[in-house]
Amino acid sequence: MASTSLALPSLKLQFPSSKSLSSKRVVVQRPIQASVSERPPFISSPPVKQPKLPTRKVPGDYGLPLVGPWKDRLDYFYNQGKNEFFKSRIQKHQSTVFRTNMPPGPFISFNPNVVVLLDGKSFPVLFDVSKVEKKDLFTGTFMPSTDLTGGYRVLSYLDPSEPSHAKLKKLMFYLLSSRRHEVIPEFHNSYSELFETLENELATKGKAGLNAANDQAAFNFLARSLFGVNPLDTKLGADGPKLIGKWVLFQLHPLLILGLPKVLEDLVMHTFRLPPALVKKDYQRLYNFFYESSTSVLDEAENTGISREEACHNLLFATCFNSFGGMKIFFPNMLKWIGRAGAKLHNQLAQEIRSVISSNHGKVTMSAMEKMPLMKSVVYESLRIEPPVASQYGRAKKDIVIESHDALFEIKEGELLYGFQPFATKDPKIFDRAEEFVPDRFIGDSGVKLLKHVLWSNGPETENPSANNKQCAGKDFVVLVSRLLLVELFLRYDSFEIEVGQSPLGAAITLTSLKRASF
Repeated sequence: MASTSLALPSLKLQFPSSKSLSSKRVVVQRPIQASVSERPPFISSPPVKQPKLPTRKVPGDYGLPLVGPWKDRLDYFYNQGKNEFFKSRIQKHQSTVFRTNMPPGPFISFNPNVVVLLDGKSFPVLFDVSKVEKKDLFTGTFMPSTDLTGGYRVLSYLDPSEPSHAKLKKLMFYLLSSRRHEVIPEFHNSYSELFETLENELATKGKAGLNAANDQAAFNFLARSLFGVNPLDTKLGADGPKLIGKWVLFQLHPLLILGLPKVLEDLVMHTFRLPPALVKKDYQRLYNFFYESSTSVLDEAENTGISREEACHNLLFATCFNSFGGMKIFFPNMLKWIGRAGAKLHNQLAQEIRSVISSNHGKVTMSAMEKMPLMKSVVYESLRIEPPVASQYGRAKKDIVIESHDALFEIKEGELLYGFQPFATKDPKIFDRAEEFVPDRFIGDSGVKLLKHVLWSNGPETENPSANNKQCAGKDFVVLVSRLLLVELFLRYDSFEIEVGQSPLGAAITLTSLKRASF
């Protein structure tokens, strides 16, 4: 999901038209409220002069070759864990900007040296493609073999300055625009099947695992809505999520903890690359499915100068890695936070959602969802507190100066910048109660002003993806389907109870109760 996934508009929720693909769109961000007609008039005030910040040398070092990166890797994965790894270094250096090494290091990445940005003020430089290059940085200090993507560098690894970037991103916009009317009905169909599966499992076992069922529903939904094909009716059958899981593992294993014995896991998963040949047949099955299901999109690709083969590998990656991966990670994480918030929030969401849909003659539409301020705020708060893609990278195109809350830092051309997004989106100098899940945080005028600090999409929530930036092509699509999940859930149920565990890619959710709607 990050720099390439699959479009809906921020508050007027509509997909980009074909005309907008070649022209820059200007979108006015409205406050999250049921009515925007009562907004008070804008009154300008004189700018407040800020004190000049001191210039400071970037603190920290990289240690000895091989030894320093290896030690940092062990701290990151095992000795400290991600959060403590960064917190301890902030305390040590008294700075949210510092030097360190990022995994995996040797012998997968031979230059793991980065400058880390861990506050909401310095972090956005990673989105400024006039200052940073994004070439081959989607996964960080290493790039998976192109043997895993048909020999092509797919869109997520391209910098906007590369000729193929604009063509491929416009193709993703075309896909979303051409299938926009299928999204809501197919989501309803696929997730109604999910809920029935969960109810049956709860009835027979007393509890139900969400993650595997969500994976199947997400893949079915994406295939049906974006390509008009039910995978269960093809040679692929129900194997899509399993094949994707293996394929993604071979790309991301240097960054994952699977729970194996520490020494074995670090040696096998973080020190050497797994051979792509081991998933070649699995990838070919996925490729065949998308090639056979994407005729109209592949025709459009040829018309714009992209080969059918390259287009298909990109469609596969955008759908399976970006969009499916986003739903796989974010949906359980969002339900974790809502589940922990308890029955009071569940009741408020159910009342708001049912009232609006009832007034809309029982129809779920994008305009109806715009009248659900609490539901929209809950989605944004979930994206803020636990963004589905935690890491962003960028390489300085020239000598630049980065500004944190406390100091200015000079960065040399060619230095690699890294941001761990959960620290930026939980910056206490920007957000009150930054570490807490606050469901109504983004309601009203004061709430909408904070949306520029919601950064999950490789850009601010107040900005939009274009062919000239690296913001997620499916930014608005992800927001839409996340809203749809809550609408479908609370139209059907009054409340739910969960148990939360861990998985390599987020929360593992077990449902222990689903209380059907009482009306």
